[in-house]
Amino acid sequence: MPVRLLSADSVSSWSPAEPTQLLSAESKKIVAATAQVVGEHAEQITAVFYPRMFAENPELLRVFNQGNQATGEQSRALAASVVAYAVQLVDPGAPSFAHVLRRIAYKHVSLGIRPEQYTIVGRNLLAAVGEVLGDAVTPEVAAAWDEVYWLFATQLIAEEARLYQQAQIDAAHPLRPYRLVRRIEETADVASFVLEPADGRPLPEIAAGQYVSVFVDLPDGRRQPRQYTVSSTAFGHRLQITVLRVRGVNGAPDGMVSSYLHDHLQPGDTVELSAPAGDFVVQPSDIPLLLASAGAGITTVLPIVEEIARTQPQRKIIVAHADRAAKDHALRETVLHIGRQIDDFTAYSWYEKVEDGDTRARQGYMDLTEVPLPDDVQVFTCGPLPFMRHVRTSLIERGVPANRIRYEVFGPDLWAARIPA
Repeated sequence: MPVRLLSADSVSSWSPAEPTQLLSAESKKIVAATAQVVGEHAEQITAVFYPRMFAENPELLRVFNQGNQATGEQSRALAASVVAYAVQLVDPGAPSFAHVLRRIAYKHVSLGIRPEQYTIVGRNLLAAVGEVLGDAVTPEVAAAWDEVYWLFATQLIAEEARLYQQAQIDAAHPLRPYRLVRRIEETADVASFVLEPADGRPLPEIAAGQYVSVFVDLPDGRRQPRQYTVSSTAFGHRLQITVLRVRGVNGAPDGMVSSYLHDHLQPGDTVELSAPAGDFVVQPSDIPLLLASAGAGITTVLPIVEEIARTQPQRKIIVAHADRAAKDHALRETVLHIGRQIDDFTAYSWYEKVEDGDTRARQGYMDLTEVPLPDDVQVFTCGPLPFMRHVRTSLIERGVPANRIRYEVFGPDLWAARIPA
């Protein structure tokens, strides 16, 4: 299958048009005729693709999350994203892919992805299509899906070039060393790490709700990245990340990076961080906000509450959080403390188990029918995908327009989540 090589210079100033206007007429017919069969075999294709690519390019193991590789989450996410992109190329009625593409671009920038790596991905992905589908992949079919891939890749490269330039990041050197100055044990399984630049330069500009990639060198010699929300910038010249220790279930191993940070990272140690990334950002406005979170999603709530307290203390804020129990609810007291600086601030908590005497929490799963909401409320929600779908459904039933509900997804689900923005 033919694979094209693009450079950053060839796309950095390119403004992508609507994808349906870019795919050639002949390829559009072929993709429309074959999208279903490719979709049906997409997970098989990506399951062949990743081992093939890593065998040829083992250096990429240092960029891809190997935990998600082991569970198959990354394969499913890539399969869903490529097929969804192809479908919206040929079906004018398909959901827009622009929001997902932008989020993928942010993720790639946080990982330091370079344009030339798209050639590696394209060569192996298209070869995997041929291996799985066999004789069904005629030269014409191969050329059509090659065109789809490079439309996808070119749009991503262009958006990533824009993000690198906007953040003044040297794409060849996207990481900076940070020194741990303090760790705070928030709960039995959650710790906050306060970090400052070790290179003497100031903090980058960080919008409340953005995340950074943390790269660690594990004891077994592997290097792995993970994304963590910047849970606070109240320190001025330092940033904070708050990390949930991932416990393996049903025989799965514990999280490699979260365990390393909890067990090994001590004040004085250094790790490498990317520049802040992500678009889960609250814009200045007088519109009331509902911040609905579950579990580790609380890490997106604190920085937004800090930002509102600092810049718009007159804005109405409602915080709703769900967790297993009060002892698992990280950052609870910090959020409530900062909330006292906001004129109209209300907090609600739901726990699967409420301790006797805890009058501030409700028993069970989050029930937003109990929460008074302004007619013009805007919603930001973060947590497991089923939780966010529950929040969205509950709010739409109450009359909140879907376009007023924003979400943040941790992990590769951000590629596959079909929650409208």
